[in-house]
Amino acid sequence: MNLFDLVLALPAIGFFLILFLPKDNFDLIRKLAFVLSLIIFGASLLLIPQVMNAPAQMSHVTDVQWISYPNIRYHVGLDGVSLWLVLLSTLLTPIAILISWDYIDRRQKEFYAVLLVLEFGLIGVFAALDLFLFYVFWEVVLVPMYLMVGIWGHDRRIYAAVKLFVYTMAGSVLMLGGIIYLYNKTGTFDYAALLELMGSGRLTFTHLESTLLFLAFFLAFAIKVPIFPLHTWLPDAHVEAPTPGSVMLASVMLKMGTYGLLRFAIPLFPDAARENAPWIVALGIIGIIYGALVALVQPNIKKLVAYSSVSHLGFVVVGLFSFTQYGLDGAVYIMIAHGISTGALFMLVGMLYERRHSLDIRDYGGVATPAPWLATVFLVTTFASIGLPTLSNFVGEYLVLQGAAIANFNYAVFAAIGVILSACYMLWMYQRVFLGRAPGMAETAGGHGHGAPSHGAPAHGAPDDTHGHGAPAHGSHGHAADHTVAHADAHAGFHMPDLNAREWAALLPMLALMVIMGVAAQLFLPSISASNAEALTHTKGSQEQRVKATQTADEELAKELARAR
Repeated sequence: MNLFDLVLALPAIGFFLILFLPKDNFDLIRKLAFVLSLIIFGASLLLIPQVMNAPAQMSHVTDVQWISYPNIRYHVGLDGVSLWLVLLSTLLTPIAILISWDYIDRRQKEFYAVLLVLEFGLIGVFAALDLFLFYVFWEVVLVPMYLMVGIWGHDRRIYAAVKLFVYTMAGSVLMLGGIIYLYNKTGTFDYAALLELMGSGRLTFTHLESTLLFLAFFLAFAIKVPIFPLHTWLPDAHVEAPTPGSVMLASVMLKMGTYGLLRFAIPLFPDAARENAPWIVALGIIGIIYGALVALVQPNIKKLVAYSSVSHLGFVVVGLFSFTQYGLDGAVYIMIAHGISTGALFMLVGMLYERRHSLDIRDYGGVATPAPWLATVFLVTTFASIGLPTLSNFVGEYLVLQGAAIANFNYAVFAAIGVILSACYMLWMYQRVFLGRAPGMAETAGGHGHGAPSHGAPAHGAPDDTHGHGAPAHGSHGHAADHTVAHADAHAGFHMPDLNAREWAALLPMLALMVIMGVAAQLFLPSISASNAEALTHTKGSQEQRVKATQTADEELAKELARAR
């Protein structure tokens, strides 16, 4: 057992420890989960030096027999791409526990157990080098996220959880079919062995085989990204999920899809990937613009941030299928940067919700006055999300646009529209929430009466505005705003607590990473570039190997004909 095996095992150990603790000892359970998650993160930091020594190669590799028939192996390892995604997973878990400290007020034991299972699955997905093992971890992640949304979600949590499960499971079945077909053709699930067979020319596919296998993997990953038009499960899942669930979903779980495209779909079926790249890039660009336009008109803050994810991850798709070094590097960089900035946005939206009990933008205004630090942190995170230079997202977006321009200049032109639109919807949302007057605060024509309530209509998002969604479940923080609170704000002056120590502890690492990734990209890019350069050799090598194999076969045939004469 090496260090990575310990990092992978600790969340599972924590899950069983929590199961044996008494349910009523809530304080001990959450402290144990938090301390254990910090230990896991600390141990994962120790993985960095060995990977950095040879980022293009797999490090911390363990390859042992798991099931003798049908030859399933426990084969895991890290390179310069998967390392950062594992670190993102181990960083976000203690942060998710921090923000759930007072937020989760029922079935706490089960919640923290589920969160550790989610961490276990995420770490495994990013390290698995056996296709069947990868599929197992892929499905492990689905179960805790389904439970998070379905048990601790908001009013329409059951609908959102079932939709998430059905979409993801449909894609997973296609991928499983592709994995089984590969095994029947080669006798192995091992990723490295499959690449070796392809590189030597001993594994070839017909055009139909290659296309169908690529589509089976692509659809599974496209649903998880999600790529337009397979995105409709995501806004519902985000809006209904509890804040810790939204953070883990946006920051890490969505990256499973883009990672799967980069690690498996493109290298295993490079010819089909290149052949289908134009329409996939087109879908990515549509997702960029569509997600931004829908975000622009969203009255719900959480749904706005959810659609911003659809837009941002469209950049990742464009970068991956540009098949350029710039594009791949930028795509991976955005994956990490988006995990930080959008995770922080969902945390901040959750903090607003805990104070105001509404997600409707119209129920806000003037928040910067009573909560200046909350407004400041939200502004920095907004700037990071829209790709302001010196902050995290800028580097990745620039690299993707550069790679897209090399592949096809029109790709870059259309993708750049999304950058402009992201500034529009994020800054307009910020203006309405944090600037101006608080809701219910109106001025009379003569300028007097500032602070008088505007009577005659319930607050937006109040129970009258639930559209039949039903009353919020106990302990799940339903969407409906408290109309009484809105009127109390108007009479007594708008009051909202600023950030507390626990919230600062959760936000500071995210803020630090936004700045570090913006000004010190060289800490991350060399390892990412080395791994992506290795991936590009596989995509370029397929056609060359096929031509070489054809030439060899022709030469052998010519020799046989000559001997026959």
